[in-house]
Amino acid sequence: MSHLLRAALLAKDGRLEASESFKSATFAELNEVCNGCGAANAKFDFVPDKIWGTYIGYACHIHDWDYDKGTTEEDKIKADKKFLRNMKKIISWGSWYKPKPLQKLRAYFYYQAVRLKGHDAYWAGKTE
Repeated sequence: MSHLLRAALLAKDGRLEASESFKSATFAELNEVCNGCGAANAKFDFVPDKIWGTYIGYACHIHDWDYDKGTTEEDKIKADKKFLRNMKKIISWGSWYKPKPLQKLRAYFYYQAVRLKGHDAYWAGKTE
């Protein structure tokens, strides 16, 4: 099963936070917009989809969708906060022996990166 399809299923069953438009989108629609962690137009994929062994790309897919569908600065702020909450949920799943405090700290760095530097990605193809 693809990571994108798994993200959609996790959202539909309520394990991850996502908009209704993400939950109701077809796989083809999601695939057109969602590329995982990092900018779609980046020359190199330097943003890992895992934080110390835990795949957080599901949160990235939902965040991609929110950035594509958002229309206001408030939508961007909500998308970024949802991204952090979803990463924390994913980190909380599973084994007790994971370095969860370190993973949550790294998730917070991911959040700060999109909050502070995601403006161009959010507004790409839109007019402010």
